[in-house]
Amino acid sequence: MSAKPETLAAQAQHAYKAKHFAEAAAKFAQAQQAFEIQGAILQAAEQANNASVAWLQAEEAQAALQAVEGTPALFLEAGDLQRAGMAWGNMAAALEALGQLDDALDAYQQAADLLRDKPELRLHVMQAISALQLRMGKQLQALASMQAGLEGIEHPSPKHRLLKRLLKVPLDWLDRKFS
Repeated sequence: MSAKPETLAAQAQHAYKAKHFAEAAAKFAQAQQAFEIQGAILQAAEQANNASVAWLQAEEAQAALQAVEGTPALFLEAGDLQRAGMAWGNMAAALEALGQLDDALDAYQQAADLLRDKPELRLHVMQAISALQLRMGKQLQALASMQAGLEGIEHPSPKHRLLKRLLKVPLDWLDRKFS
């Protein structure tokens, strides 16, 4: 008799916490298959996303991309914008690790758009967008992306408030210069 998907998912989480990332990814993939057999498509997609994160931690970007492919659409079809946004973020991280920077930026933007109503999650995506834009030599866009990510935070931490003030200086200067 095969293991229950919940058991496999718990074993995967345990391996992930122990930093045995390749083992965790394999267990998440097994949990995904077990959920699929049960017809629990969204739980299977969740496990695929977990596998993607674990593969990235194991520095297996191609496996991470393959694990997450198709899951954003499954979550969107179910109306689960938060998990769809997170899936796009996972796909973006895999694409970035593979050096496909333009595709990664597009995927991060998809994630940010879907997470518009979840400012804390969106902030993480906007930080990733900003960092990627810096890598790509797009400094001004990186500043604007970081500021956009901070705008939606209802109760910013002291760190976020400081960052907002620091970003305001160059953006205000640019606004005055080009107005």
